[in-house]
Amino acid sequence: MFRYVSTRVGLATLTSLLITFMIAPRFIRRARASQLGEVIREDGPASHAGKRGTPTMGGALIILALVTATLLWCDLRSTLVWLALLVTVGFGAIGFVDDYLKISRKNKKGLPGRLKLLGQFVIGGVAVIWLFTSNALPADVRLRLAPPLLNFEKFPVSLPLGLYIAFGVFVLLAESNAVNLTDGLDGLAIGPVIICSFTFLLLSYAAGTTLRDFNIAQYLGVAPVHGAGELAIFCGAIGGAGIGFLWFNTHPAQVFMGDVGALALGGALGFVALATKTELSLPIIGGVFVLEAVSDIIQVGYYKRTKKRIFLMAPIHHHFEKLGWPESRIVVRFWIVSFACAILGLILTLKLR
Repeated sequence: MFRYVSTRVGLATLTSLLITFMIAPRFIRRARASQLGEVIREDGPASHAGKRGTPTMGGALIILALVTATLLWCDLRSTLVWLALLVTVGFGAIGFVDDYLKISRKNKKGLPGRLKLLGQFVIGGVAVIWLFTSNALPADVRLRLAPPLLNFEKFPVSLPLGLYIAFGVFVLLAESNAVNLTDGLDGLAIGPVIICSFTFLLLSYAAGTTLRDFNIAQYLGVAPVHGAGELAIFCGAIGGAGIGFLWFNTHPAQVFMGDVGALALGGALGFVALATKTELSLPIIGGVFVLEAVSDIIQVGYYKRTKKRIFLMAPIHHHFEKLGWPESRIVVRFWIVSFACAILGLILTLKLR
């Protein structure tokens, strides 16, 4: 029974969920005792003043749970699994340093942005180069893109190795920092992360699993990636840990994710998209993260040129706060948008080929 990917997906999801449930209460008590509280922006919405001192760095719980579940239920001979863990733990370590500096200094100035990006670039570069130059991916699909709407076998689109490596690193950094920007309200980031993780679970399963003599990837017109089914287990572990964390992160939050969780989870999703050749579907499936990142980029760029603001505050979830929307309304509506984006991404990736 344990040879089946579907069985191990379910067990990994449940394992990471239970680990989070068991460890989170003690983690929250210890974090409060150690005064590992969130530092609030002075120029932020007034409603955030009550969040000051809430334990942060809860993303470490998610990483612990998903890594444990992955090691328990994945085939550890899979290079894809180890690269996914490299990106997740590596990006999480960068976020940990950033969070620690914010707490110790009692302000929002943590790790300098350039150093944070440099660390992500190095870790992401190692993972992407390894992915595209080793046998982790089949040679006939390694450097090929899979645009939505197009059948992978009938419409070959390839990139040169150097260009694909640069593009791959960009995907990891963009997704990681987009999730980090989204993490601004109770449950706002983890909800879409859960939705995206289960969406990529389906895509990983389709890309890497053959049922008896039935080739799912060939039937759906997606890239066949031998061993990608193990990433479905990894995605299940992300989803289970995310659901367990949401239990304590829902409004009013008992613990915040922090950069340690946001950077790690964004990097994990970005890597799974690269490994399953669905990186061009990622902006659709993770549409909420794209919206948050683009709103921040537009706000900063426009302000530098005109000294005026387009949004009342960026990222865009703060704009709705400034308009007077209750926090819970913003969060639930963003979840609904994220769910719609995931469905649209699946339709464009699978059914319209």
